[in-house]
Amino acid sequence: MSKALAWWEGLSASSAILRFVDRLLRGIGQVMFQDHPLSGLLFFIAIGWGSWAGGVPQVAIGGLVAVVAGTLTAQWLRVDAAGLNAGLYGFNAYLTGIALPTFMASTPQLWVYVVLGGALSVVVMLALVNVFKTWGVSVLTAPFVLISWLLLLGTNAFAGLQGSALPPAGVIVPIDPAAANPLQLGEFLQGLLTSISQVFLKGHGPAALLLLAGLAVSSLPAALFALLGAVVGLITAHALGAESQLISAGLLGFNPVLTAIALGAVFYRPSFRVVVYTLLATVLSVIVQGAMIAAMTPFGIPTLTASFVLVTWLFLLPGLKFE
Repeated sequence: MSKALAWWEGLSASSAILRFVDRLLRGIGQVMFQDHPLSGLLFFIAIGWGSWAGGVPQVAIGGLVAVVAGTLTAQWLRVDAAGLNAGLYGFNAYLTGIALPTFMASTPQLWVYVVLGGALSVVVMLALVNVFKTWGVSVLTAPFVLISWLLLLGTNAFAGLQGSALPPAGVIVPIDPAAANPLQLGEFLQGLLTSISQVFLKGHGPAALLLLAGLAVSSLPAALFALLGAVVGLITAHALGAESQLISAGLLGFNPVLTAIALGAVFYRPSFRVVVYTLLATVLSVIVQGAMIAAMTPFGIPTLTASFVLVTWLFLLPGLKFE
């Protein structure tokens, strides 16, 4: 694998077009913290497969359009070369590009929105990096969350922008205990896979397997922590009496997956203490996700990865050392 990667890096270095493709792939891979072109390719195939199977190919197309727009914007703004080559200016754009077609009707104005969202994600990332460098904390997917929230809320003001799958706005209503049914084994396994695929807003089990493969080719610990985050998220949500449909759909598990990867395999070196620390954050991310669902209900917009961002910031800001 290392020889193949070295061959690709040498090849892409010799061509401006291939170098750009490499940046796109690494940008997609960075959605799950992987600076590896093969990870990005497998992620891209997974989202394409899940989108096609779900009858929404525009979602995969939107992701591609946005990551191209974001990467071109980063190049035009002359951002730091190391970050650009590592795909750090592409992953927020890619997520924005798949989120907008997921929650909005496919109109000509949507594609203007997708390009705009991809470009703006870079500007917002640069702004937040300047703010958060004081504390030495990564901005994570905060640019994606902020830009997507603003653009989705904007659909209420413009007739040419139509929401199609946005959560219904309304008052906060406590869960009906009858909705928290005991999970069957099949539902648990379904929730395990969809918790991983929902990182890319896809409730598609086969896509999750490709995502795990994409993690494993770059970082086996990241793949293992993704599974750990999914399992702990499912168990926590079920133990707290969450709605069974939300659990099996992976909607309470994808933020724990990202949190577990970030703390367990990216920002800290895996150890027993790190695993315990990561488990604590993973449990909290489920609770925060429930709180965020309630908080966003009056606005009628999805929570996206806000829970992951908030919890990971809280657990990185203490600046603990686990050496």
